[in-house]
Amino acid sequence: MKFLYSWRWFGPNDRIRLGEIRQAGASHVVTALHQIPVGDVWPVDAILERKLMIEAEGLKWTVVESLPVSEDIKRRSGAYERHLENYQTSLKNLSECGIKTVCYNFMPVLDWSRTRLRLTFEDGSYTSGFKLHEFAAFDLFVLKRDRASEDYPEDVVEQAGIFFEQLDTAGVKALQDTVLYGLPGSMQTYSPDEFRGLLNAYDAIDRPVLRSNLKAFLEAIIPVAEACDIRMAIHPDDPPWNLLGLPRIAGSLDDLLEIVQMVPSSSNGITLCSGSLGAGHFNDIPGIIAAIGPAIHFVHLRNVVRDAGLNFQEDNFFDGDIDMIAAVKALILEGTRREQESCQEWSVPIRPDHGHQILDDVGRENYPGYSLYGRMKNLAEIKGLTLGLLYLNK
Repeated sequence: MKFLYSWRWFGPNDRIRLGEIRQAGASHVVTALHQIPVGDVWPVDAILERKLMIEAEGLKWTVVESLPVSEDIKRRSGAYERHLENYQTSLKNLSECGIKTVCYNFMPVLDWSRTRLRLTFEDGSYTSGFKLHEFAAFDLFVLKRDRASEDYPEDVVEQAGIFFEQLDTAGVKALQDTVLYGLPGSMQTYSPDEFRGLLNAYDAIDRPVLRSNLKAFLEAIIPVAEACDIRMAIHPDDPPWNLLGLPRIAGSLDDLLEIVQMVPSSSNGITLCSGSLGAGHFNDIPGIIAAIGPAIHFVHLRNVVRDAGLNFQEDNFFDGDIDMIAAVKALILEGTRREQESCQEWSVPIRPDHGHQILDDVGRENYPGYSLYGRMKNLAEIKGLTLGLLYLNK
């Protein structure tokens, strides 16, 4: 079996150059056409331009992350029918250009959420984290969402009040900007008024409705993906629980099993993100891999420390609460199973996820979590672990 060692790149505006990615040890690139508005078609010319740019540096574009699903599609409102047609066309265009794995998510409004993006780690590097009472402070006292207090335990509401009282104007602004980051690839944030409008558009959408909308999306997309030999891979929710009154439906083993069963197909699969799922103390990552192995099309690896109070912090690769050795062993077992059943080598794109800011990353502009040296360290650890376990498995 073979792991395709990959690196997420945000395109020509990324401060990290393709040559640096190759020097960091990756052979494959994970990227997207961030310049194209969500809901529009990705044209063949734009896809080929990016692909040739990557190949000119000796790398291969293996995974799209992400082909975004518009809020209209998630709500099945507005221009969702046109957006679905455009999504289908984009899949056909990607397939024509030889790109066969597409990561996406179905998280309403927010992509991933943190309350701190520059936490000082024990070794002096910087990492990110989430504390529920800090998030509640934003919800209760900055956003001032109606009935927000009903979504938190009483002790968390009390802690949130104490925390917020200690913030100065700059602290409030930092908390607001951290929570309201836009899609990956953008350093811009929503304004509170913009965000309230987006939240209000989901007033009538709960978990069952959002699940139904995802099923309708898959019913429209998966037949096209099958015809194009494309593997769709939904990314788990990060963090894997409801936020700000918004439902989240891809945060547990039961959720993921339900998603792959909505439209049974080898094209309807999962991005196994150990950090996103692992933020939930209720998730066992090696167990999830064993249970949904046939549906895994793409892998993100990072570690976290977490607790039952829905707080977590990104940790060193081997040092958090996730047993990364057991997780990779489970991936290798799945690869062995596939090879034995099909008599063909199994390969899966795998990439380091969020890395700490270390060394020359510090003081440089990085999209949160997407540093150069921190991810290079994680990639080296991933390669060492996978290659060692593959050798022992021979």
